[in-house]
Order: sequence, then C-alpha cells, then structure tokens
Amino acid sequence: MMPPLSGWQGFHYPWREGNRFELLVDGDRFFPAMLTAIGEAREEISLGMYLFESGQVADRFITALAEASRRGVAVYVMLDAYGALALKQRDRDRLIRGGIELVFYNPLRLTRWLANLVRDHRKLLIVDQRVVFTGGAGITDEFDPPRHPERRWHELMLRIEGPVVADWRELFARFWDNHSASTLPSTRVAPAPFSGGMAGRVVQSRWPRLTEIPRSLIKRINSAERRVWFMTAYFVPSWKLKRALRRADRRGVDVRLLVPGPVTDHPGVRHAGRRFYSRLLAHGVRIFEFQPRFLHAKCVLIDDWATIGSSNHDRWNMRWNLEANQEIEDSRLAAEVQALFEADFAQSVECLQAQWRVRPWWSRWRERFWGMVDHLLMRLGRRG
Repeated sequence: MMPPLSGWQGFHYPWREGNRFELLVDGDRFFPAMLTAIGEAREEISLGMYLFESGQVADRFITALAEASRRGVAVYVMLDAYGALALKQRDRDRLIRGGIELVFYNPLRLTRWLANLVRDHRKLLIVDQRVVFTGGAGITDEFDPPRHPERRWHELMLRIEGPVVADWRELFARFWDNHSASTLPSTRVAPAPFSGGMAGRVVQSRWPRLTEIPRSLIKRINSAERRVWFMTAYFVPSWKLKRALRRADRRGVDVRLLVPGPVTDHPGVRHAGRRFYSRLLAHGVRIFEFQPRFLHAKCVLIDDWATIGSSNHDRWNMRWNLEANQEIEDSRLAAEVQALFEADFAQSVECLQAQWRVRPWWSRWRERFWGMVDHLLMRLGRRG
C-alpha cells in the first residue's frame, strides 16, 4: 500500500514518488559502483562518512577523489573525527593535496567531556546532485578485505536516483554549512521523477530534538499486517520498541530479528542485547544469529515498507549519533529485501525458547554484566 503523500507532517522531508533504488549487498558490489560514480562525476562530489580508515579501500577512494578534483570536479569530504582516527596523516595530506575540501566533525577534546560522544554516524555519497549512495558501510578494508574476502562484513548500500536525491543533498549541505568554513552551492532543482518509480522518504535522527527514525519505525510496527523483520548489527532496544514488537506478535504478525552471531566487533553490545531474548522469545518473536561473518547491515522490512541506512537499533545509537535512513514503500524492492533476509536466515542459527532457558551460566553472567554496563552508560548520558 502506497503511503499518502499528505501523511508526512512532523518530518523534515516529504514522501516523494518516482525514484529508483538499487540494493547493493556487500563491498564487492557497492564499492565498485560508488567508485564508478565518482569516476563519472563532472561537477560535484559530496562524501560524508563515519568510518574512514587507511588501507586498500581508502587508497582506491582517495585516488578516485583526487582524480575527480583534477578534472575540475568540486569535492567536499566530511568525516567524523572519531570514526577517522585510523586515517593516517599521510592519507589526510593526500586528500588535501588533491584539492579536496576536508572537514572533520566534532574533533575530540578533553574539555568537552560528554560532548565527545556525539558522533556523525551517517554514510553518504552524492555525485553531481544526480545519484546518491547511502547505507551502513564505511571506507575500510573490513567491508572488502584484500586477503580474506570471505571475512568481509555483511553490509547493504542503496544506489538512489530521482527526486529524493535533492533531499539527501540538502541534508548534507545544511550540515556542511554549519560545520565548515565554506558554503556549498545551492541545491539545484530536484531530479525529475521516473515513470513507474518508487516512493521514498529521507528520515533522520539526533536525540532529543530529532527522532524521525524511531517515530516512523514504531508507527510502522504498530500498523504492520504481515511481517516485521529486523536486520541490525547492534540490538539493545528501547522499551517502546520491545512493546511494539510484542504487540505485533500478539496480532499474528510474523516478527523476526536477525542479529550477529559470535562474529562481531563489539561482543559486549551483543551480550547486553541478548539479555532481552527471553521475554521476546516468550512472546513469539523469532531470533536468528548470523553465523558466517559479521552482520553489520541495518535494514527493517515491514510488509512492503523498508528502511535502510546508518541507524542501528540500540539505545546508545539513538542517544548519541546523528543518523539518516532511506524509507521505501514498494512491493518490488520489498521482494528483493525479502530474498536477502531469507538467504541470511538460512545462514543463521535460530534461538529457540526451550534451548535458551538452559543456556550455560556463563552466558547469563555475561548478559547481566554487560546489561549493568549498558544501564550505567545510559544514566551517564542522561546526566549529560
């Protein structure tokens, strides 16, 4: 069912018709597509990234961006200062020498204390105000390892064309103008809609004033009729999300959660989230832990509506990070996302309630310990 275009009040950007969305799964697909777009740029490139770390992937992007600058393309790069800590000075110098405007968001300072925790977690590439890439990837070798490709982090990016491109460009320009000494040129007229294209809306979040992503998500879960399928790298849910999932299951909705298994970059977060499994399983929620590699993707599929972007579903993420997602309502893309979920479920271990009740004592202890850490961090955040 297509969302009414009049039903976007309270959100910065409206639903827009006539877009094209291409789902790109894993770094061996989305990195070449992003580099091709950079290579075809003629006017402007805007890149906003959380993770940007020195390595072979970063080399490819730095080279491509510098070559674009030499062709006369204006190149703007905004990196999160914490997420770019592993970007070596020689690579920073290469970007600057290449004629690229480079800005770091929220540099770490001891005197700022809790303000250091506010991070720009968004991932965004905009080329010629014509095509956008967004999702959960960073410019790091973890997403496309040169020596062990079988270990690449499992991730999603969207390639976007159509009217919503202007919204993504406006989002980046507004942020750039607020945190840079320079000002981006005005956003051009939005690209024309494609005949038979898809409906999409850009949503964003930054606590406490900007909560579009969780508000939209809870509203969709509460109106779900067939399915609510979650894919997230970190799952430490709010009480509103837990309640919405339980209520959806009571209505007969197929509620499933796909999360990392033993391969993860933050084991403590995994254990903190696992303490919620017992109640969710008791209410009929099915939980799958992905086994072959680290599941870093962030995607929710509710009936024929999907949201894909930078936002995980943990309370830390919602408290401190700047996030942005692309919402899409279209049965064609929903079918692609469904196929992805089903392939990933097949590579996962399902947590069954009877087995979960008799899990070892050390698993329960880790859940309690990291749960206490989670509570302490959230209390610290509220004081800030």
